[in-house]
Amino acid sequence: MIQFCKAYRKEPEDISEMEFAKSKSGHDKNQIYLIKEKDEKFVYLVNGTSHTLDMPKKKNVKHIQIIKHLPIEVTEILKETLSDLTIKRAIKQYCRMNAGRQES
Repeated sequence: MIQFCKAYRKEPEDISEMEFAKSKSGHDKNQIYLIKEKDEKFVYLVNGTSHTLDMPKKKNVKHIQIIKHLPIEVTEILKETLSDLTIKRAIKQYCRMNAGRQES
């Protein structure tokens, strides 16, 4: 049985790099990203396409939800060398698995 994520809000100091996050506001609402970096009030998000490792999206911590409990298939992809391609594949795999969960 596959365990899927639950989204929840964390305090800024509890957020760590390499976690998935869902945008909760702005024109990118409901988009999935990987947290590349963080500072006091902001996180820097990447998705492998429009926001690459070289040009991450700066977003206020208050406007994201952390995704906890990623499927094993997604975490295995993230163990590979981090590149835009692996990030894109991991997000795509997560969305595919999450869509299957919502249909059932």
